[in-house]
Amino acid sequence: MVQIIGAPFDLCGLRLGSRLGPTAIRLAGLVDALRDQGIESRDNGDVIVNLVPDDAPGLKNFGPLMYCARTLNMAVADYLVMGDIPIVLGGDHTLASAGVAAAVRQYGDELAVLWIDAHADVNTPGSSETGNVHGMPLAALWGLPSEAEGLADAQWEELKDLSRPTYLAPAQTAWFGLRDVDAAERTRLNGLPISMHDVDRYGVAAMMERFHQWLADREITHLWVSFDVDSLDPVYAPGTGTTVRGGLSYREAHLLAELLHEGLQNGGHQLAGVDIVEVNPLVDRNNETAEVAVEWVASLFGKAIL
Repeated sequence: MVQIIGAPFDLCGLRLGSRLGPTAIRLAGLVDALRDQGIESRDNGDVIVNLVPDDAPGLKNFGPLMYCARTLNMAVADYLVMGDIPIVLGGDHTLASAGVAAAVRQYGDELAVLWIDAHADVNTPGSSETGNVHGMPLAALWGLPSEAEGLADAQWEELKDLSRPTYLAPAQTAWFGLRDVDAAERTRLNGLPISMHDVDRYGVAAMMERFHQWLADREITHLWVSFDVDSLDPVYAPGTGTTVRGGLSYREAHLLAELLHEGLQNGGHQLAGVDIVEVNPLVDRNNETAEVAVEWVASLFGKAIL
């Protein structure tokens, strides 16, 4: 059973609007797309969120973030205990610090994460150039120190508590589509970073072969896929607040999803869960980005040309 849950929270992103992403993705036909692939799913609606900006000191909008994150974390944990596959609809990418944290507690060192994103998202409060927490979720999941002082440090420990007592191992984190990485983040990419340079030079198929070998070498049993729509070139996915030119083409993204599905069918690992984040209808064209996201999910769950 696939369990769909929305997290319409966007106060930790670059710009407002991705709170509308879950609704846009639903209206683009997510449930129907899964049904067409023979996948049984249940839409559980949205977690309750607090969207009142918080001007308190420390991390930006930390209070509203934790209000949403705790609820989402518990919901995803319940689905995983039942053996179901959660699909989390965002909202900004900060939400992965809640959903993935539940999977880390469930599967421990048998879990790997594939972060499909233009950005590495391994900043800490002390290293971030913007202070936006949506650029920090992996650092929290890894349990990195805050590199900050005072209230921000205490808040960071609270965010990290969502994963405790187990953290995601940095060496069991892979990225795909990187093209905008901060200087402080570059030394932290200890897993498998696949940039757009790698994709351009070797192709999606070769990089996915490398990725599946990487999973096999680590004897991974469960894979969480965190898909930020800004991994796509904005020509194909304009509806996001974090666009970076030079991303994956429509066909490259679908080949990636199709090869992920093949790996899940043929490999020794299972799909633990999926994030679909940063869809922002306020800057989209006729819900195009949400439709692209739904089509991508369909490929991940087995849709093929022939």
